Amino acid sequence: MVKGYNILYLFLILILPGCGGEDFSKPPVDDIIRDMPSGRVFSVILHDMDVKGTFFHDYYHQYKIIQEKEAGKPEEYITGWEQVSKDYFTRHADDMGMEIASRGEDGKLRKSVNPPGYNNYIGNERYGSWHTSGGSSFWQFYGQYAFMSHMFNLAAYPVRRSYYDDYRGSYYGSGRSYYGPTVSGRRYYGTNSAYTRSTRPRSAWSRNTSSFKQRVNSRTSRSGSRYGGSSSRSRGGGFGK
Repeated sequence: MVKGYNILYLFLILILPGCGGEDFSKPPVDDIIRDMPSGRVFSVILHDMDVKGTFFHDYYHQYKIIQEKEAGKPEEYITGWEQVSKDYFTRHADDMGMEIASRGEDGKLRKSVNPPGYNNYIGNERYGSWHTSGGSSFWQFYGQYAFMSHMFNLAAYPVRRSYYDDYRGSYYGSGRSYYGPTVSGRRYYGTNSAYTRSTRPRSAWSRNTSSFKQRVNSRTSRSGSRYGGSSSRSRGGGFGK
């Protein structure tokens, strides 16, 4: 009898992960990029994260898309929940609130991890300029683009020129992730930052931090990130052409 249970257990381990017929090895971001019209300026930001299941876990992402259907006129929307592989979820465990893919005015596609707006809008003189106050230089959007200050939460978390110069000088094009300086023991940007907590106070990540932390894998736990999970699954909406 014991032998029979062992055989059944082995069968479940081998078969169940393959049930459902869906392959999540291809990240949803690749589909977002594929469906974007050629040459369109856009950014993909990891908006929220979720883990569901007790014995077998399913991993989910939700994205914020900033795109320009017309040049110089960015607009944003939030996708539905998209299931991702455990490896992809773990890879981006520290990246909630961060841009994880973008295409700029130069037409180049980038999949580097950086603060939202740093590739296409912060430092771009079409949209704003640097202003000095109290001996420090800060980015300000022009009046017609004031909504972008809200989009990137600049009122509470301004972008200093020293941050931007550090990114452009040491991280841009290198493939390394940039999370800004460490402030009060925390990174300025990323999953566990005050910046992301303030922009996503009612996220799935923030609602069930303790139970979510218990369900993520050991590699994620070692990274020091903290998450929250709940919500139901739905598929993302379409992309404007």
